[in-house]
Parts: sequence; structure tokens; C-alpha cells
Amino acid sequence: MDIARRIVPPDWMRDARLARVASAITRTGGTLRVVGGAVRALVLDETRADVDLATDLAPDAVTAALGAAGINVVPTGLSHGTVLATLPGWRAEITTLRRDVETDGRHAKVAFTDDWTADAARRDFTINALYADLDGAVYDPMGGLADLMAGRVRFIGDAARRIDEDALRILRFFRFHARYARGPADAAAMQACTAKAALVDTLSGERIAAEMLKLLAADDPMRGLLPMRDCGLLARVLPAPADFDRLDRLVATERRLDRVDAERRLAALLPPDDVAPAALAVRWRISTALRRRLKTLLGPRPALHDAAAMRRAIDRFGGPAIVDFALLGDGDPAAILVLADSWTPPAFPVTGVEVMAAGVPAGPRVGEVLRAVRDWWVDGDFIAGREQCLAHLRTLL
Repeated sequence: MDIARRIVPPDWMRDARLARVASAITRTGGTLRVVGGAVRALVLDETRADVDLATDLAPDAVTAALGAAGINVVPTGLSHGTVLATLPGWRAEITTLRRDVETDGRHAKVAFTDDWTADAARRDFTINALYADLDGAVYDPMGGLADLMAGRVRFIGDAARRIDEDALRILRFFRFHARYARGPADAAAMQACTAKAALVDTLSGERIAAEMLKLLAADDPMRGLLPMRDCGLLARVLPAPADFDRLDRLVATERRLDRVDAERRLAALLPPDDVAPAALAVRWRISTALRRRLKTLLGPRPALHDAAAMRRAIDRFGGPAIVDFALLGDGDPAAILVLADSWTPPAFPVTGVEVMAAGVPAGPRVGEVLRAVRDWWVDGDFIAGREQCLAHLRTLL
């Protein structure tokens, strides 16, 4: 491949540990290049993404070369030609160049090759088929540089065929479009995604969730979500119609306050009920923690009209949830953020032991009385001390 462009290598490309790995590869006649997201970041002068490395050496030759250089090797995905090279405080995956032999929409059988263009041709998008060596030479066999600079996301070759090889590429297209595009979605890609939308039903929930949350983390997720809706895909991955107006307001608020959160944006898309979190738990197989978070944010809203109400809400829901509520449109976000970041509820000064000492026999009644005293203490804005709380306890008895 000819060199398409030269860039000044950043500091991370000059890391001695990366150089050590590259030296081990080249000493045995191989070539090592950075591929994919890290190259896009270099070209766009953005913060470095995770570094993925590609080589024309076969996996066993990579393992032998690194081992001979005293570099630890973990065979993380040998069937797909991937090993993990680790040195103190540093690690990177190295994948042998591949070409597809057989695909079924979810998995691919590959053969290893030393042909960089063949490896590029099996990738999904032109902007994902960029390579760079450690001297700053960028290689672009599929025209990805022009697309990247123009803000275009295009499939390599026939879009429908790329999707048939791996149905996840439908969701990846809209994620990449949200992240990199500056104009309408590519017509050929939209036509293929519309025709192949039903293939998304074959994907595992974990893969859908991962792609959707990455899309929602984009600076403007609406760039990906609106074309998803237009091709009938969004209705296949969300359990209810999306609330774009609510999401749009949230994104604007998050930008202003520098508080981007993909899970909160997911909550903004969903209707305020218990149905959506339960449906996502089944279809997306989301974590218990995310399901609880969504259930809280889509449930009854706390009052946040003044500082005392905010403190009561923080005590009940926790500071992070109040930040979520604030950004979703309840109360003054700036004031709530200051309080949520700076105030922690004090410890309640009465225990069940003291309730029993006041004459309440052990049993459920102890908890009832303790909760009543605590509610009184919270309603008083957490000001009452231990003696005042005990005095109120005695009035209840």
C-alpha cells in the first residue's frame, strides 16, 4: 500500500514499550501498524482512542517473536488471530491480518493473510480501514481519509453484503454516523439498513445495549437516532416510542454543564413507567444496576423546589440520582448540582436500641417507631440532634 498521508507521531506512539513490541515484530520480518479508531483520532487531532495493532505475521509467529523479546503474551482470541501483549503499565491487542472465509451474520471464520488490502476489504466502514505505522505514515486502501474529512460514513463495498456478514454493523453504522457524520446518512447505507433491519432481532441483547449506549454517548446522538427511526430500526431496539424532545433538552443541558451520561440519555428516551426498564432487562439484558437506575428516573419525581426539598431528595435517592433528575428537567440544574456535589446527609442520631430502651418491645414496632422519628428529623431539615430526636420519640410513645 502507498502512503496516503504523513502525521507527526504523538507521544503515545513514541512509548518505549510500544517501540519494544514493534521491534520484536520487525526483527522477524513482520510489520506492525496501528489500525482503526486510534488512527481516526490521530487524523482528527483528537484524544487517543484505545490502541489496536495489526500485523502481517501469523499468530504463532507473533507469540514467538514477543516471547523471544521477553514480552508477556496472552492468547485472548487466537481463533481470530488476536493476542494481548503486556508490559508493566501497558497493554495492547495485536491482530493478524485476516480475510473472511465464511460468515453467518454473527460470527466469521477467517483465514490469516499478509495482504493489508485484503484485511481492509473485510472491515465495515472506510473510516475503519485506516492504518498508521509508528513513524506517522498513514495508509488508506479504501478511501477512508476523504470520507473522514468530509464527515461521511460509508460501508466498504456492498453495504447489504457487509451487513449480512455481521448484523451488528447496522447499529455500528448509526453509532459511527452520530459520532463522525456532518451531513445526511449515506443513501446506500440507509437503503441496506432499511432492507436488513429485521436482522437486528438476531443479535444478543448485550451487543445491542453496548452499541446503543455508545451511540447515546455521542456529542449529538440525534444524528444517529433520527435516521435509525427513519429506517424502522429504532422501534426494533427500544420498547416504546422514543421521546426525542426530552432527549434533545437533556443533551443541551448536559453540554452546558459538561455532564454527559449515556444511561441518563437512555432514560430520557423512555416513557415514565416501570414497563420500559423491565422490557430492556429482558431484551438488552442490562445490568441490575442500570435497571434500578432507569426505574428510579422513570418513577415518581421528587420535589426540588428549594434547598430543603433538595436535601430531602438527596437523602432519599442519593446525590447521583438527584443530579439525574436535575438534568432531566426538575428544578434548577446548576443549584442542584452544587448541592448534590457538596452535601452529604448526616447520620441519623437514634438507633433501634434506643427505641427499645424507651419501652418498645423487640419486633416490627421498633422499625415503625424508628422510621417515624427519622421522618420527623428529615422533615426538620436534618437539624435536630440526638436529644431532640429522643424527646420526639417519647412523645410518640
